[in-house]
Amino acid sequence: MSAAQLRPERAPDWLHELLEGVRDVDAAMLSRHRVRPPADGRRAAVLMLFGDGPDGPDVLLMERAATLRNHAGQVAFPGGGIDPADAGPVAAALREAEEETGLDPSGVVPLTLLPDLFIPPSGFVVTPVLAHWERPVAVRAVDVGETARVVRVPITALADPANRLQVNHPSGYIGPAFSVAGLLVWGFTGGLLSALLHLGGWERPWDRSRVDDLGEAWSAARAGRQEVAGS
Repeated sequence: MSAAQLRPERAPDWLHELLEGVRDVDAAMLSRHRVRPPADGRRAAVLMLFGDGPDGPDVLLMERAATLRNHAGQVAFPGGGIDPADAGPVAAALREAEEETGLDPSGVVPLTLLPDLFIPPSGFVVTPVLAHWERPVAVRAVDVGETARVVRVPITALADPANRLQVNHPSGYIGPAFSVAGLLVWGFTGGLLSALLHLGGWERPWDRSRVDDLGEAWSAARAGRQEVAGS
């Protein structure tokens, strides 16, 4: 599927404000990195998939396996590198999401593309694909060697001020994060979600002065998951 097949007119009413908000958004609002994407950067795409879940509108996230060499244990949108056989970022995002979570691409309606974002630590130039999950199916970690968990996180949980914080990385980076569903969502994904909550009109006032050490925040999120599992 190419970008020409984007169908914003099929978005549900609750996504209209977000679509309008991202219409003219620039990369500076979506990512902390202020580096212009290089022309020869490695291309990738992520699927920001919003659906009508059992607890209201939600977004699909995945936790990478703790055994991976890069980004172990981090939470991300489904996605990955764009292969030569892919017909652009939309096709790549859908293919990767199917491989990682088992979703059916035919039930996904791509709505729009966000500006390309350069991620210096990985060297990828990432195209975020905003989509609506028109016909959801059960999802799972298809390859447990790559993915630990796949979860649908309600927008209300992400917007809950009790679940919002900033984390302090050893490198000195301080950025928005979410402690939700036993996950700590931070970095590239946390920044994107924070921007989307604002642009979609879902953001609620939260304590931006709460800055936790990354390692401690990660441990707290996992402890919360264990408490839920043991209850």
